[in-house]
Parts: sequence; structure tokens; C-alpha cells
Amino acid sequence: MCGILGIVAATPVNQEIYDGLQVLQHRGQDAAGITTFDGKMFRSFKGIGMVRDVFHTRNMRDLTGNAGIAHVRYPTAGNRNDPEQAQPFYVNSPFGISFAHNGNLTNTEQLVSDVINKDFRHINTTSDSEILLNVLAFELEKSVLNSNHKKLTPEIIFNAVRTLHQRVSGAYAAVALIAGYGLLAFRDPFGIRPLILGKRRNASGSFDYSVSSESVSFSATGFEIVRDIAPGEAVFIDFSGSLKAQICTDKSQLCPCLFEYIYFARPDSVIDGVSVYQARLEMGAILAQKVKTELPHDIDVVMPIPDTSRPSALELAHHLGLPYREGLIKNRYIGRTFIMPGQAVRKKSVRQKLSPIDCEFRGKNVLLVDDSIVRGTTSREIVEMARLSGAKKVYLASAAPEVRYPNVYGIDMPTKAELIANDKNAQQIAAEIGADGVVFQDLQQLINAVSSLNPAIQGFDSSCFNGQYLAGNIDEQYLDNLAQQNKTC
Repeated sequence: MCGILGIVAATPVNQEIYDGLQVLQHRGQDAAGITTFDGKMFRSFKGIGMVRDVFHTRNMRDLTGNAGIAHVRYPTAGNRNDPEQAQPFYVNSPFGISFAHNGNLTNTEQLVSDVINKDFRHINTTSDSEILLNVLAFELEKSVLNSNHKKLTPEIIFNAVRTLHQRVSGAYAAVALIAGYGLLAFRDPFGIRPLILGKRRNASGSFDYSVSSESVSFSATGFEIVRDIAPGEAVFIDFSGSLKAQICTDKSQLCPCLFEYIYFARPDSVIDGVSVYQARLEMGAILAQKVKTELPHDIDVVMPIPDTSRPSALELAHHLGLPYREGLIKNRYIGRTFIMPGQAVRKKSVRQKLSPIDCEFRGKNVLLVDDSIVRGTTSREIVEMARLSGAKKVYLASAAPEVRYPNVYGIDMPTKAELIANDKNAQQIAAEIGADGVVFQDLQQLINAVSSLNPAIQGFDSSCFNGQYLAGNIDEQYLDNLAQQNKTC
């Protein structure tokens, strides 16, 4: 679940890229990188850590040019601690391409073999993003040669993306700078990973353009939403600011990742025409109905586990007619627990991240609301904190359904053994985390609620809830291999 950003403007973009990338920090905290193009050369800087720690004034001065792309990394493939895995990546042929990717490919083994043995290209990391870059580079070169042109045209670029879609399986949204030509952005045929287009009028009266994982980055950089990039679509913006777009697949279907609305995206973003904040309010409203039927009617107060669950908890409390209280205070200088590496690090970080207000718990039956329960580590720690603060009973409501299956499209939950709901029902999960009761969202009601906010959505990637993988080619052997890879990382 990385974050990507690209800007083509009439003025230098280094500061705007930095500002936009900071707003996307929630999508990845392991590494950050920026590449700009100054008309002749790529200027790049990247490193391990958060945006504010990677970039300093001396680095930003060197990032000259009126076009750039950027990336924040949340690794699901490749070595987490290797600085070479930080993006954007670069290849010098054809033309010179700098590239950043959000998502996860699912046919990487076949692609690596083909890229090395048939395309005669070299892969220097274990990142599937570098594989995707090399597939793009090869298809661009092939399209140019087949067209008898010495220069790229939008049609040649779109043809390359079309053949890329035919070779690649999985979830991907990508941005690329092509030296001497412009910025390319494209999205997988199911639209699993988000990508949105923005524009603003510049001093000359023409338009600057931006593409981003989330619309929230536009607010930081003065862009306005144009539209979401469609599933299977490619958008090319040349360095003079001219935009061309084309659907590059014969089969496409808008099925965004449901977990974006539940957890990953910021509430002030709009993804595929749906306000994330409004979606979370709807989650709270429908969750309230399950709480009424599945938990005792002795709840005194509703509290969110900050921050993601706050809108759901607020709406749930309203529908139950119960007081809403902020009983847990978040230390905002600790990263998002869900995307931290390793169970031991997650467990330690919970007590550092959240601090209880004892008087809000003492002597009360408390309903805690979380966005999801994945591994159960965080939930167990929070329930224990509530009891130590004097709560009589502690119930837990999840705005997401039970996470029972591995996710292969860019979320770090790759093995069944890590998922607390894999082989347990709600009662058993409650016992496991020490709660007096647990309620989970109903998947179909959740799908109905979010899709009602934009009827154009044709479905969702909800594979971690129902085990149905949209892009195909996922079987038990694939999942077993993924589990073994995870053990060796």
C-alpha cells in the first residue's frame, strides 16, 4: 500500500512534490523518494525512513525541473531494510524512464523469467516494482520499433501499456517519467489500487497536472480533482502540458480495494467518487444494527480506537443513542501500527501509541470501535489497557468483516497463520483478545453501503474477507509459497 505522486507544471515542482508526498505519508513509512526531470537529466533522491527524515534542504535544491514523480513505500515484496528497494526506480533504455508503483503483482515468477530470458533485461532487486518497470520499458521499445518511428507518440505509449496489461497480473497503479517526453500514469484493469487526476490553471493560462494515489494530496498543492483514472486507462502528459488518455484494455471493471475505505485512505480523500469519510459514517450506521442484536444492552459508552475508526464510532454511537467519548489518546509521533514490521514491534508500539484516560473507563461497560481486527495483537493490548483503567466490561466492534484470507494485492497480511479470524468465530476471537464480546461488520451490507455512494462501482476487491481474488491465478499452492517466502523475509 504505497503512495505515488506525479506533477507536470510550468514552474519547478520540487517543493510541491515534497508537500504532496508528506500528505501521503500514511500510505507508507519505510522509505521515500523523489525524481524530477530538468529537461536533460533526471534528478533523484531517496532513502529509508519517513519523508521528513529522508529529505533535507540540500537534497531539495538538487531536485530541479518542472516535472517529477514521488513514492512512499510500504513494502509487501522485497527486502524491507534495503535502501535499493526505495523508489522511484530508473532504467536508461529506452529513452530513460523513472518509475514508481503502488500495488502487488501476482505472476512475478513468470515475469522475472520472461524479462531475463526473453526480454534480455536485468533485474537488480527483489521488488516487483522493478519488474513492472522493465516490462514497461521493453514494451515501449518494442512498440517504437514496430511503428518505424524514432520518437514516442501517445499512441505508441498506449500500445505499450496495452501489451503490459496482457502480460501482468495483480494490482498496480503507476507513474513514470519518460526522458524528453512526459509523464505516464496507468492503472490495472480492475482499478484495485487508486489513482486520481488533478489540474490547476497556471500563470500562463494553461494547466498544470497532477496524478496521485489520493485526492488529499491535491489540497496541499493547489490542484482540483478532474476525475479518477479509469481501470485499464493510461494518461500521458507531455512536458508542455498536453494531456492524452486512453483505455488500454478490452476488459476492465471498476473494483477498488475495499480496505482503502476501511483503513488505508485518509478520511478527507475521495476515491473512485466515494468520500472515504462518508463511507466510514455508513460503516458505523450499519454496524450499529449488528451491535443491537449481538451484544448485551448494557453498554454505557462508545469509544473509537483512534484515528481511523472515529467516524464509524461517532455514527454508531448516534444510532445506538449512547454517549461518545474519546477515552484513548494517540501519540501522533508513532507510526501506524498495522503497517509496522513484525509482531514484536507492533505489540511494543501499541502502549507507546495509545494512552487511556482512566476516568472515561472506570466503572463503565465500554464499547471500543476499531476499523478492523487483523492479527489481534493490537486489540489484545487495548482491551487489557481498558481493563487496567477500570472498565467493568470491554466489548469490541470492528467496522470491517473478519479478515480470514491472505491479501495478495498490496496489503501486508500474507499468511493465514497471522490472521486471528482465520479459524475462529466471534466468540472465540473475543476470548483470544480478552474481550467480553466482539462484533464484526457484515460483508454484503458493507459492500452495499459503500457502492451506494457511487453506483458506477461494479464490485470491490474484498479478497481478504471472502477469499475471492479478482485478477485470478491465485490458488492454495500460490498462498503456501507466499507463506514460505514470508517466513524467510
